[in-house]
Amino acid sequence: MKLSRMNGLRASAIGALVVSGALVLSACGSDNNSGTPANGEKTSAAASNIKCDGAKGQLLAAGSSAQKNAMDLWVKNFQAACSGVEVNYQAIGSGGGITKFNQGQVAFAGSDSALKEEEVAESAKICKTGKGINLPMVGGPVAIGYKLDGVDNLVLDASTIAKIFNTEIKKWNDPAIAKLNPGVKLPDTNIQAFHRSDESGTTQNLGKYLSEAAPADWKHDPKTKSWPAPGGQAANGSSGVATAVKDAEGSIGYFELSYATASKISTVKLNTGASAPVEATPENASKAIAAAKVKGTGSDMALSLDYATKAEGAYPLILVTYEIACDKGNKAETLPTLKAFLNYTVSEEGQKVLSDAGYAPLPADIATKVREIVPTLS
Repeated sequence: MKLSRMNGLRASAIGALVVSGALVLSACGSDNNSGTPANGEKTSAAASNIKCDGAKGQLLAAGSSAQKNAMDLWVKNFQAACSGVEVNYQAIGSGGGITKFNQGQVAFAGSDSALKEEEVAESAKICKTGKGINLPMVGGPVAIGYKLDGVDNLVLDASTIAKIFNTEIKKWNDPAIAKLNPGVKLPDTNIQAFHRSDESGTTQNLGKYLSEAAPADWKHDPKTKSWPAPGGQAANGSSGVATAVKDAEGSIGYFELSYATASKISTVKLNTGASAPVEATPENASKAIAAAKVKGTGSDMALSLDYATKAEGAYPLILVTYEIACDKGNKAETLPTLKAFLNYTVSEEGQKVLSDAGYAPLPADIATKVREIVPTLS
């Protein structure tokens, strides 16, 4: 009896979640879910307020790995609250998720970039009486990670990053890099640049940043999710790129910040034209994302981000991950579960738990609009 009472006391001693109102999220967790917290008390606390609203059966989803850890938390909490429900999210990349959505294989997709016009048109075949819409749910900084022995503080700008990934800058002691890092002893080491082999919204957001901040040096299509530049080495998923960078001396790559944090990979500070270089942090990314404008119409919440901002302390290499669903024409058998799950993820409780996985809540104005849209899905 004494042991039982002690266990009961432990179970009830759930600390209140304290989260910053800062807008952005540090970005994705690892594909192997290593960043998901094991604190069951916090997840059960969040689950206690979830409304199941007729949710039942299996809900299939796929897409962005940038929100993998967020999804793991949400799924765990939702399934704990709603008996008999299974939410299966496959982190296969944004391009793969959109493909599955437009083929009718999943109820919703996660994407680090909004649907293109042709993808919206294609979605009408599945949504039938409606179309696919973008619902922002998580976001954060994309880090430029590197491994260079003896160099713990590295500054690059959009122009040098573009030239590195275009294989125009091949050595770490190149004059362009040295100019940005006075007093730093840069080695005569070959640069090994890694990029995503799969279609990725992370790749697309990097492309948008380089296209806007260094248009003379990055002339590739900023809308493509496939890697557009010549040379370099490819790896699958953000986890694959992070692993490659961690293992190879002289390497550089791009991935969501939590991959760098989890693997203790050094990250580049960006020279944006502000008075000081800007580090990749959730707080600094929030200053850039806070200026996002809604460019979608009706129920679509696609955002326009300023990748070329020079605002003090604003980290411009950012992404926002959307959940993509039909506004109308969703399958009747999965609609109640879809709405209940998305109602939870965008709810105050759903947004609060993100901090435990290195994310932060959506800005209040955007979250409010999404909360108004999800119940209207039909």
